[in-house]
Amino acid sequence: MSKVFLIFLCVFSIQDTESFLVWSAADKLTWKDFKGMPKMDEVAVANTASGITFGYSVTKTEKEQVVSFTTEVFAHFYPEKSWYKKERATTHILGHEQTHFNITELFARKFRYRISQLKVSNSIKQELNTLYNEVNSELAVMQKKYDSETDFSRNREAQASWDVFMDSELRKHSKYELN
Repeated sequence: MSKVFLIFLCVFSIQDTESFLVWSAADKLTWKDFKGMPKMDEVAVANTASGITFGYSVTKTEKEQVVSFTTEVFAHFYPEKSWYKKERATTHILGHEQTHFNITELFARKFRYRISQLKVSNSIKQELNTLYNEVNSELAVMQKKYDSETDFSRNREAQASWDVFMDSELRKHSKYELN
């Protein structure tokens, strides 16, 4: 059997020197994690750059039949692309940004779940890429909905509701959290 290993780093073009943080329930974001240059011409006080990365390996027979595959899926935060305006930063806004990263983690878990439902086939690479694109589209929709409903953190009642919702969703999908 031959083993083919392909890794896709998606969402951002990441250079080897660019750092990232992997989502962890134990490690919450701090303002020190936001290292990008603030965009002073924007109304936003902060911006979280996060995304899902994944890689997979496929094992094939000598006749090119896929016999197995493995995957890795991560929710990453990109400090150099994330920024905040120090003079307007608050713990409330930091919590809003953390929830953006939590949403990314939720969709990483949903991606892991959907991968677990796939069957080995010769089209597994295409299925994984299609699935990734679907999950990423759903992630983008939820991120926009979150900002819209919370008015970018200004609606504190909606923000509190989202925080409760996200805690519930992360617990509901805890089986697919990285260990």
